[in-house]
Amino acid sequence: MPYIHFTEEQKLQAASVDLEEFLRCRGEGLIRSGRDKRLKSDHSVTVNGNEWYDHAAERGGGPISFVQTFYGLGYPEAVTLLLGGESGIVYPAAREKVVEPPKPFELPPKHRDMRRAYAYLLKQRHIDHSVISHFAKAGTLYEDAQYHNCVFVGVDESGVARHAHKRSTNTYGEAFRINVESSDPRHSFHHIGQSGRLYAFEAPIDLLSFLSLYPKDWQQHSYVALCGTSGIPIHWILERYPYHQQTVFCLDGDKAGQEATKRLQAELQEGGHQSGVLLPSLKDWNDDLCALRQEQSQRPKVQAGMVML
Repeated sequence: MPYIHFTEEQKLQAASVDLEEFLRCRGEGLIRSGRDKRLKSDHSVTVNGNEWYDHAAERGGGPISFVQTFYGLGYPEAVTLLLGGESGIVYPAAREKVVEPPKPFELPPKHRDMRRAYAYLLKQRHIDHSVISHFAKAGTLYEDAQYHNCVFVGVDESGVARHAHKRSTNTYGEAFRINVESSDPRHSFHHIGQSGRLYAFEAPIDLLSFLSLYPKDWQQHSYVALCGTSGIPIHWILERYPYHQQTVFCLDGDKAGQEATKRLQAELQEGGHQSGVLLPSLKDWNDDLCALRQEQSQRPKVQAGMVML
């Protein structure tokens, strides 16, 4: 593209574009994620006003760098696109951000029972009843009173709740999953065993699915759901429980999951910590579990010497 001279006013206009409106105009779906919006096409990327952040790559910036990164354009092309280009669209500027003080962390109120949560995890996700019951009895899994979400609680070394991840039990429409505001990322949903091996997953559902697939003596090992792809919860566990000798990454099998795995392995390698990788056969461990349950349901049932089809 030939050289284009942009005035300072044009550069400022491009750098001020509201990314949420820009993406909506271009047909990109957005999902509410606390005070931010998460890209439907890439859940690791959030936008807020004229700022973006890729939680998997741990980088972010403004509209110009966003267009350069995700549209593969150079600086002149990116600025031209944000200024409307040939389309003539005038994208609105982001509103001035009002900095609000963080709210204190607070667990959502509990429902009187876990009927909907159990039904969702058992029937839709095919998690073993014994696995669900273990975390429910420990108080780290419950159903919230208002929306009937599954709430996965992370506690500190003293057993005090510091983190909570909500997952909708709806079977229709967009899946809702979000960390409760002011959750401490060090203490995401986890189980600590004594074997010295730590298994790391992207989401609590994946963790529970893995335990359902491999139930033998699972409580001897440690497990953590990153509730994303940040390595913060892993580093906290390794520092607080230094007897862990190996971390096994069990992230999703898609491109984003495997890129995050490479990044996290490099982080641990710098500290001299050993790590390995386990890949699901399908996209994630719940897909593997659901496929297994479907296969099992289609097998012939043997009863009293007869094959029941």
